[in-house]
Amino acid sequence: MTESQGNSEKMSKQKRERSLLVVSGAAALLVLAVNLGINAFNSHRKNRKNKDLQGSKVRVNLSASEILKLADRIITKSKEVHDAVASIPLDKVTYMNVISPLAELEAQQFPLVQSCVFPKTITTSDDVHKASAEAERRIDTHLLACSKREDVYRVVKAFAARGEWVNAEAKNYTQALMRDFERNGLNLTLTKREEMQRVRIQIDELSLQYIQNLTEDSTFLLFAETELAGLPPEFLKSLDKVTDGKFKVTLKSHHVGAVLELCEVGTTRRMVAVAYGKRCGEVNLSILEDLVQLRHKFARLLGYSSYADCAVDLRMAKTPSKVFEFLEDISNSLTDSATMELSMLKDLKRKEEGDHPFGIEDLLYYVKKAEAQQFNVDFGALKQYFPVNLVLSGVFKIVQDLFGLRFEEMTDAEVWHSDVCVYSVFDLSSSELLGHFYLDMYKREGKYNHTCVVALQNGALSSNGSRQIPVVLMIAQLQKDVSGHPALLRFSEVVDLFHEFGHVVQHICNRASFARFSGLGFDQDFVEVPALVLENWCYESFTLKLISGFHQDITKPIKDEMCKAIKRWRCSFSALKMRQEILYSLFDQIIHSAENVDIVELFKHLHPRILLGLPMLEDVNPASRFPCSAIGHEAACYSRIWSEVFAADIFASKFHDSYLNQYVGMQFRNKVLAPGGAKEPIEVLTSFLGREPSTQAFIESKSQYRL
Repeated sequence: MTESQGNSEKMSKQKRERSLLVVSGAAALLVLAVNLGINAFNSHRKNRKNKDLQGSKVRVNLSASEILKLADRIITKSKEVHDAVASIPLDKVTYMNVISPLAELEAQQFPLVQSCVFPKTITTSDDVHKASAEAERRIDTHLLACSKREDVYRVVKAFAARGEWVNAEAKNYTQALMRDFERNGLNLTLTKREEMQRVRIQIDELSLQYIQNLTEDSTFLLFAETELAGLPPEFLKSLDKVTDGKFKVTLKSHHVGAVLELCEVGTTRRMVAVAYGKRCGEVNLSILEDLVQLRHKFARLLGYSSYADCAVDLRMAKTPSKVFEFLEDISNSLTDSATMELSMLKDLKRKEEGDHPFGIEDLLYYVKKAEAQQFNVDFGALKQYFPVNLVLSGVFKIVQDLFGLRFEEMTDAEVWHSDVCVYSVFDLSSSELLGHFYLDMYKREGKYNHTCVVALQNGALSSNGSRQIPVVLMIAQLQKDVSGHPALLRFSEVVDLFHEFGHVVQHICNRASFARFSGLGFDQDFVEVPALVLENWCYESFTLKLISGFHQDITKPIKDEMCKAIKRWRCSFSALKMRQEILYSLFDQIIHSAENVDIVELFKHLHPRILLGLPMLEDVNPASRFPCSAIGHEAACYSRIWSEVFAADIFASKFHDSYLNQYVGMQFRNKVLAPGGAKEPIEVLTSFLGREPSTQAFIESKSQYRL
């Protein structure tokens, strides 16, 4: 994943008093953690001197003018290298004069490009934000032009035709270069290439229009307070009122989600669900239909029979038929569990609302109600057991112990805000410097408002044998301590933190030779697997006790009964929820696998078949239900489920009974994380598991909940 901003002026280097405690909730674990001496949480030195991070080319705190000047230098250097490669006579091409210069350029320029681009995600300066966005535009325009250089393509193609590979990874890199050029039509006639460009522009314009329509939609519904029974007072206070005292409920996700999950009035839930499903009416449905046809046209120009063939070809799944087989297999395996779960929800509705039929609009409400009856998990109260510093301490301990790492805070490194921490990451046994990690944890005005990991510098092996180390940034949106009260995390934020730390470890432990395969340069069907694997630790009693402690007395972790309840809650109604995801994924794959599909009729057909007889809401627009089919994940909505399956297999077979087994963790680090995108994911998985991957663990995890 990628996302980017530093202040235009150098920030004053203040003393930062952030002593992150290395403790667990239980006294015994507290002693253990302290004795282990987690280096990630050294207190800050009083006198800070800014020092460059060893091996890092990333530049922080560039001014607006410096960003634009650097962008221009990047473009100039890139053009020089591409011109030099293009000048090589076709009968004189070698690895060292064609492939190596392009690989070195990619590795060396990526941290400089990110130095221009990432400031727009973290800056509070309008000038820096504008400069960063402009630099990104200039660089993107240049890189697009490079990807269409026929002279460079001819030279790379001439080398590839010789088949004189230095090694397997160099072969993969060369083939990746060829794919990039050919996906831009350089192996096609000029006429077809121009047609491709026209189609691509149309696709981009329609995609933006689709999102703009949803963003600008201002539809709202009016409800009396009695019609919103069950919604908390603080939510009602957040709603606008009209003159007759009714509340305005918009069709933004935070309003819709709250109503569908908490409102006790069935007719209100249905009205909101129907209105949400009709957003943008026929206009976005027409756009989606046009987008699908244009994508098919684009794919045919590249020699594929459908857009799904084109999109999936570069992924682990390889073919749409494999995707269909995978989704149907998972769906069929969950039928019994999903049927049982739905039956319970119908019984609950019958008891509360009489014989009114159960609809899709009732799903969230009755799932929450059933969970409240089945589990004694008060997530509001649970939050008091997750102070930010305590959770972070536990996360650092787990990733260090499990993967043989040592995080050492660099208190003298230059940062863009006093909240930002910088860690150097070392191999625990050899003390080799593996990389650097920026942690920008807290919310602030102007900062990118999602939690994510951003690659700032990818690892790579240069032609002289020296290794460029990775540098990574995690952006989070945590609340800071206020008036002596420690910042507390919701459980969902704890899971997010583990997930993103999985990406950090994935980036730092990558040892691929080419920057393209480093960092987060994994196959798109596999890139989420390491992060999803690490999420599992959030639900184990050992971890929950390690990272929890009542905020007024952190020696008191959450109790055993709560640990068990959280683990059971994770599995609740998971088969039914997964069938919903499968519905969307099948819909996405079908419309991108065949032409002239009636989108509305297709959804009407799939909905009851996958969701066990539940009909689609009347007159809804399926295009408004899951915009990922329109932009972002077209023909690839299945990928999240795909990743979850392999993550479940890895955890169940290797980690389930040995949460901090460093031998297994090091195998994962060396066999799964180290190769990055340089090897086929199936090869990586088979090597680590010692067998072909299986769906069994995933299916069992979705079927083990019993009502």
